[in-house]
Amino acid sequence: MTFVEKLQALRQLMLVQKVDAYIITASDPHISEYVPAHYKAIPFACGFTGSAGTLVITQDFAGLWTDSRYFTQAEAQLSGTGYELVKLKVPHTPEYINWLIEVLPKNAKVGFNYGLITVALALELQDSLAQREIAIADVDFIDTIWSDRVALPERNAFLIDEEAAGLSISAKINQVRDALKVSKAAYHFISSLDDIAWLFNLRGNDVDYNPVTLSFALISPEEVKLFIDQQKLSQADINTLNQQGVSLYPYAKVSDALKKLPKAPKVFIDPKRTCFGLFKCLPADSTIISGINPSTHLKSLKNNTEINHIRRAMLHDGIALTRFFKWMEDHLGKEKITEWSAAEKLATFRAGQASFVGLSFTTIAGYNANAALPHYSVTAESDQEILGDGLFLVDSGGQYRYGTTDITRVMPIGNCSSTQANDYTLVLKGLIEGSKLIFPEGTKGYQIDSICRKPLWEHVINFGHGTGHGIGFFLNVHEGPQNISPANVDIAFKPGMVTSIEPGVYRPGEHGVRIENLVLCIPFGDSGFGSFLTFETLTLCFIDTTIVNKTLLEADQISWLNQYNQQVFDQLEPHLSTEEAAWLKVKCRPI
Repeated sequence: MTFVEKLQALRQLMLVQKVDAYIITASDPHISEYVPAHYKAIPFACGFTGSAGTLVITQDFAGLWTDSRYFTQAEAQLSGTGYELVKLKVPHTPEYINWLIEVLPKNAKVGFNYGLITVALALELQDSLAQREIAIADVDFIDTIWSDRVALPERNAFLIDEEAAGLSISAKINQVRDALKVSKAAYHFISSLDDIAWLFNLRGNDVDYNPVTLSFALISPEEVKLFIDQQKLSQADINTLNQQGVSLYPYAKVSDALKKLPKAPKVFIDPKRTCFGLFKCLPADSTIISGINPSTHLKSLKNNTEINHIRRAMLHDGIALTRFFKWMEDHLGKEKITEWSAAEKLATFRAGQASFVGLSFTTIAGYNANAALPHYSVTAESDQEILGDGLFLVDSGGQYRYGTTDITRVMPIGNCSSTQANDYTLVLKGLIEGSKLIFPEGTKGYQIDSICRKPLWEHVINFGHGTGHGIGFFLNVHEGPQNISPANVDIAFKPGMVTSIEPGVYRPGEHGVRIENLVLCIPFGDSGFGSFLTFETLTLCFIDTTIVNKTLLEADQISWLNQYNQQVFDQLEPHLSTEEAAWLKVKCRPI
């Protein structure tokens, strides 16, 4: 079926079941950012492959609501599909709700799959639409027309030991139970795969790039139930879980367990990370206690064992990146190198490092105009040769058994323009200002965000994505609860949080610049004005200085840059060949 034929089939099903509008979300029952192929309903329906978007279909309109990161991509991918791009004014907001209220008549019906939408969003839809006497319904038309739908993954999962994780499973469970006592909840239901992975020291391969496995968890003071297909685990791992107080149940039995909770249970859920379908399985007389999962807070604060392992991951990642950029410089102009082949070559250098598991996300390798797309993904049609003059942006990361990495660097190719050099330098200033920041306890991400953007704002430049996100420990490359963005997220930075800093400049049709490091929040010291924090930069890869416009940098920014590059050389040099070390020494020369 073509995309147009699929849209026609969906509309026919809507007519039969008297559904006036059908919503398709980019999610799974675990409300994951990245989902197994089985749940990639939006690419199936319309061809859009971005990680954030919502389809809304009526009989006379079909639209994709997405944010500025994907405008160019969406316009290209939606061409000829019957869907139109609707540009979100505010990222990550359900602006289509107001649109539905405006276009639908009273007593209309809006359908969506309750199992693929958050509790928070479903209730917002329900309450907002009720103002126009519009009802919601649980329907799944996608499954009806998806004849060759991929089955759910059945890949093996495994436990990481306490030596790697820094805490035993039972110790983590006790931490969560302590948090439940504070909230006065008797039960805690967890859907989010990264929270479950952290809590049970459990890793898997059910979702590309994210080392997680499909599972649910239900915790009470007396029992811990883990819902997972047991054939994924070795008998030794099953025994370990049992010894740590964890009982295993089939993955598909989770809804039954929720329905069988005792009368009037007090249940703690995260409404933004729990699907509406399972929420509806809870007894009608349940008292719901809403909040961020306790494990989300706990796993964001990396313990000393995790931090030491992460530093090892950064070292090995830095070695791979050094070899990659040297290879690029040595081979450019001597053999054909494209965005695709460069990304593949970088993956081989990472694969040569100890305990490498896989990439942490699809590598963004964009040259000139392609780099102006913040979430560019190279295809056979878009792949271009890296040749001539310009900027080559590489945003990439690795999953290691001892950590997760995420880094962006921009490599100048040939002769660069003054605009490119200035954009590069201003982005670098933003990175430096965030990295060397000293700030009081209680500081939130939106406050840090403005400091990173200030060098760009001073030149009337801005960018449409957040400045930073949390990073997991051998887990998801995007992790909460903290972030650095304009959004008023009420989460203070604390020692132990690992976060990216990645400002950017994007000139459509011309070039893009983003420079990204990972930083660890650490104590700075106390004064008569309170306790202060700062960041330790963890990423170990030189920042190219050949096109830096030194006149745009302050003396302390130059000092930071020189010290950082020297630190990179000092830590990587013992692990490089003589030739590699000599090359890196030149790259790390002070300016």
